[in-house]
Amino acid sequence: MGRPTEVRVRVPASSANLGPGFDSLGLALGLYDDVEVCGTSAPGVHVEVEGEGAGQVPCDESHLVVRAMRTAWALFGDEPAGLRMRCRNAIPHSRGLGSSAAAAVAGAVAACVLSGRDPALEQDSLLQVTAGMEGHADNAAASLLGGFVVAWEQVGNTSARFHAVRLDVHAGIAPVALVAGVESSTTTTRGLLPELVPLPDAAFTGSRTALSVLAFTQRPELLMAATEDRLHQGYRRPAYPESADLVDALRAHGVPAAISGAGPTVLALTSGGTLPEAVDTSGFTALPLPVDTLGAQVEIG
Repeated sequence: MGRPTEVRVRVPASSANLGPGFDSLGLALGLYDDVEVCGTSAPGVHVEVEGEGAGQVPCDESHLVVRAMRTAWALFGDEPAGLRMRCRNAIPHSRGLGSSAAAAVAGAVAACVLSGRDPALEQDSLLQVTAGMEGHADNAAASLLGGFVVAWEQVGNTSARFHAVRLDVHAGIAPVALVAGVESSTTTTRGLLPELVPLPDAAFTGSRTALSVLAFTQRPELLMAATEDRLHQGYRRPAYPESADLVDALRAHGVPAAISGAGPTVLALTSGGTLPEAVDTSGFTALPLPVDTLGAQVEIG
């Protein structure tokens, strides 16, 4: 493909971990950030932000989308002299819905297109850039590829590479994101995790992670068992006690639920998009969200 000067990238939100699949399972959700980028011949960066993060995120070189573009251009080359960018954000920030991964994917894909390359042919390179910025591939892979992803890191003698496989989600699964009114820091919640976990807990969580692949793709009736976790959610409970209580309440009423990513959003995996009336969701905004099946989408201007 030639080298366009303008591109629009639409990137879905994502929910990672999904209970037991710490840093390895992700689900793309139908809530989107739209980023329009124009390469200019005049040096300089101009950034406009609407929606989530407006007035809070930087509007210069330190903006996450711009940093992702620079990282991608270090690989792809053909960087324009300047940038003009507009971000229309719907993914809440610091809530556990993959906003930082979505921004990284948007920037990397935009840079790929503006370099005259086809993102469909550069998915591995895009995953290396975006997962490398995140430190893990679950959110980035879901936003990039759509659907349900299994992600892993392969460490070699001199470097590490990220990998991901995309799978279709069973049509009977209707996610509802219960978005908390407070933010959570991934760095803080990771700091609550122990260096070592008991072997029975590790074995338990490993079995549930394997079961998740079957439950999300073929057997949704197994989701209650498949979303059980003993690896991270219990240790993180002090960071978001209200979210943990909501997970417990949903599960007690028969709804498979887990903390979304680093929290504090809760992901409920319903069969019809509704929640039991007996469950108190005060302090949370319920968003029924379809599973995104397409991942990052590009429109060339």
